[in-house]
Parts: sequence; C-alpha cells; structure tokens
Amino acid sequence: MKLINLKWQQLILSLGCLLLIIACKSFYPTNKPDAVPLRVATDPTFVPFEIQKASGDLEGFDIDLMNALAQPAAGIAKVAGFAVQFENLPFDGMISTLQAKRVDAAISGITITAERLKTIAFSRPYFKAGLAIAVREDNQNIQDFNSLRGKKIAVQIGSTGADFAKTIPNAKISTFNSGPEFFQDLLNGNVDAVISDAFATLYAIKNGNLKGIRVVANLLTQEYYGIATPKDSPHLDAINKGIGILLSNGTYKQIYQKWFNADPPQLPNS
Repeated sequence: MKLINLKWQQLILSLGCLLLIIACKSFYPTNKPDAVPLRVATDPTFVPFEIQKASGDLEGFDIDLMNALAQPAAGIAKVAGFAVQFENLPFDGMISTLQAKRVDAAISGITITAERLKTIAFSRPYFKAGLAIAVREDNQNIQDFNSLRGKKIAVQIGSTGADFAKTIPNAKISTFNSGPEFFQDLLNGNVDAVISDAFATLYAIKNGNLKGIRVVANLLTQEYYGIATPKDSPHLDAINKGIGILLSNGTYKQIYQKWFNADPPQLPNS
C-alpha cells in the first residue's frame, strides 16, 4: 500500500514539474530553442549609435534599443519570439542588402526618406535627429547653408548628408566610409566642412578628443531614424509594437539618457 502511494506521489510530482516547465516556456518565448532569428545589419562606425569594442562586442544607442526589443518582458520577443543576430555591414550597402532580403532588418541611424521608402520599409520613428555642419574652430566664415557654397565638403557614402551636399551650389564633395576618416581630413585642412548627423558629431567631438573642431549652431535639417526592413516584411508589425512598448514603459527614456544625458523628445507614431 505504501509502495502504491509512493508511486502516485512521484507521478503527481512529475506532472507538476512538467506543467511548470510548459508555463515558463510560454511566458518567456526567447528561451525557446526554436526562437526565430532576426538578422539585423548594422555599421559599427556610427558613434554613438553603433560601436564595436576591442573585444568585438557591439554597443551603442541602436544596439541597446535592439537588444531591449528582444527582451521577453517588453519588446518584439514578447510579440513574435525573435532572437536578434547582429551582422556588420557597410552603411552604403544596407539598402541593397535589404532589397535582396539577405537580412531581416537594419539599424544604423538610417533616416526615413521618401526616396528610400520606394524600395524598403521603415518602422515607426525611433529617433529625432538632424544634419549639422562641423568646421575647424578657427573657421568663422561658415555659419549656415549659404556659406557652404563653393566649399570643399566631406560626407559619408550613402548618408542623407551626402544627398544634402549635392544641393549645395558648386560644392566640391569628398566621400568617406566612416566618421573618423572625414573628421581627420577636416583637421588636416583637406576639406572646409563636414556634413553629418548632429548627435554623432557632438559625441565624436566630446568623446573622441577631436580638439579643434566645432559644430555650427544652426542645424541644416530635421529628420527621423527608423528600423529598416525589406518591403512587405512579416516582422515590421512586431517591431512597431515593440518600439511602442519601450516608449510607454520608460525603457526608451533610460537608453536615451544613458547615451545623451538628456530627456528624449516626443516622437511621431509614423
């Protein structure tokens, strides 16, 4: 009799453990071995949005945001069970890679533009930015768009800064793969100004010990970054829901304050 009761107790205990395991797996979808990998392209030269440390690990505002979206408690993992896998890719190759669907998404300070929306899709805006002019500290002649006329301008290949520079009358444009390269050319006197993202430029000057460079007070543009995906992406709805969750639960604000030491501005829904 005692033997039978013992067997029943063991059976009940086993069933209880099984139910607990099932419940845990349902609540934490990213712990599932079959979690869907989300291949995300990024260019780790766009400081402070993407940075590759000496160890090879990635960090930065965009990286923190994407990792937050993958958390089961609040993000795309909760919606669709994704496991984010970053892939390093030069910025000027991201649009074509998305068009070919060789990655599922891209995050690298990619500005939402009407031209890009013709070939790829974007999430709701996750960052308010703008283009700025950087010059040497001793340059007092360049103050705004009009004073860039006929000047030697440095830009990053494939960026909105590169597109904007084309509108400057008689400008001589030099293109570079990354920020450190064009800032060095500016310091060396090979170009008169750099047109780049305002936040990235200010961060680079402050943390990269770029003495001798300043940012002109007047921003050239106002723009928004989005997470880029191929057209008709099955993941876009989940990504948008995840961004909404991070904005509403305070996680986005924490990430923003970590990298920019300021409260984030209001963002539009679309």
